[in-house]
Amino acid sequence: MTSKSPSPGDDVPVITIDGPVGSGKGTIARRVAEALGWHLLDSGALYRLVALAASGRGIALDDVDGLAELAASLDARFGSDDAGNELIWLDGEDVTAAIRTEECGAGASTVAVLQPVRDALFQLQRDFRRPPGLVADGRDMGTVVFPDAPLKIFLTASPEERANRRYKQLKGKGMSANLPRLIEEIRERDERDSNRTTAPLRPAEDAILIDSSALSIDEVTGEILKAARGLFNDE
Repeated sequence: MTSKSPSPGDDVPVITIDGPVGSGKGTIARRVAEALGWHLLDSGALYRLVALAASGRGIALDDVDGLAELAASLDARFGSDDAGNELIWLDGEDVTAAIRTEECGAGASTVAVLQPVRDALFQLQRDFRRPPGLVADGRDMGTVVFPDAPLKIFLTASPEERANRRYKQLKGKGMSANLPRLIEEIRERDERDSNRTTAPLRPAEDAILIDSSALSIDEVTGEILKAARGLFNDE
């Protein structure tokens, strides 16, 4: 997929934060967007929102045209509460919990492989670029969706550290978890994401690489904000 022609909004600053599953990019993106007072885009959640909206409107997950039309008209908004936790709205309704169910995740996997849906969401993602700025997190924000972003971050951590974070998260929710299995699943996911045909997971050539394995959320957020303020305050 290639990026579209420049539009009037292309002079709005964008920070892209890409990285593999479990790297903490969602949490970091919310922190950065809140600190700067910018808009936020959680690109991965868009596919879950399509699946959720399709379910609510009676659109079958094999209705490619219907799903593409739905994707193009999604009214989605992303933000955070006072504690920094994610908040997601669809058509003005808080759907933060609804899109994180296993059923919604399965639906997202189904619609994510449909090219017409991906094309529709590509334009939708571009439309999030509004003043005063945008922080966009995902896997191909800096390479495909916003290749002209002046600040691109590629955030990662070792498979072991990412699995450990997921393990603690699951245990904290009272759920069972197997750490060795989580490590293996993350390694397999990394392999699939890095070798997929469409928008493979990789850092943009001009991205700043940050390994968060030994860093706290505050430390990573601080590094990105320092780079952002140094870049955009000089413009």
